[in-house]
Amino acid sequence: MTPDLTPSVDMSLLTLFLQAHWVVKSVMIGLICASIWVWAIAIDKWLLFRRTRAACDQFEQAFWSGQSLEELYRTLSARPADSMAGLFVAAMREWKRTFEGGARSFAGLQQRIDRVMDVSISREVERLESKLLVLATVGSAGPFIGLFGTVWGIMTSFQSIAASKNTSLAVVAPGIAEALFATAMGLIAAIPATIFYNKFTSEVNKQAARLEGFADEFSAILSRQIDENA
Repeated sequence: MTPDLTPSVDMSLLTLFLQAHWVVKSVMIGLICASIWVWAIAIDKWLLFRRTRAACDQFEQAFWSGQSLEELYRTLSARPADSMAGLFVAAMREWKRTFEGGARSFAGLQQRIDRVMDVSISREVERLESKLLVLATVGSAGPFIGLFGTVWGIMTSFQSIAASKNTSLAVVAPGIAEALFATAMGLIAAIPATIFYNKFTSEVNKQAARLEGFADEFSAILSRQIDENA
């Protein structure tokens, strides 16, 4: 029986990384860092949306419980408030400024309250959307960065093949595998980033719609109060 004289080739991921060209290594390290950043943002956003939903549920329960608006305002204005509670506090603050200022006319009060609530909603949406641009960037650019590493690795492999004048599979395979590893890293970073971006964008839209719905209801309540005091 003829012994197998083909030299064994180590194709482990660590070996492929260590043997890769420094440009390909830089691409891989950058994609690994991007992937870690994506998961950190995803965890932070998941906790943020969870807290926001809980805070909105708690506020709506208190708002529709029959508690007076003045009492609820005093309770919420004593501590920092955001989301739906912040929207309520901002509108009530504008309401109280007009009445405590001794205004004889309430013309334009409704428009001012609506404008204040619109600004509050915009700020809340901006807070919820923070760092989503990072997810979108990694999701769109990650595969191309990985492809750049792959192209560079394949070019380097072909140069090595030409220099050694050996086209056996044992010589070609490691270099090609190193190059394709970069594309795999790009996909590992980009796929979760795209999924998380779409998920959190949907959550932002749902929260914005919820705030706008409450703003419309609260605006109607204040409008009736204005008509009664006019």
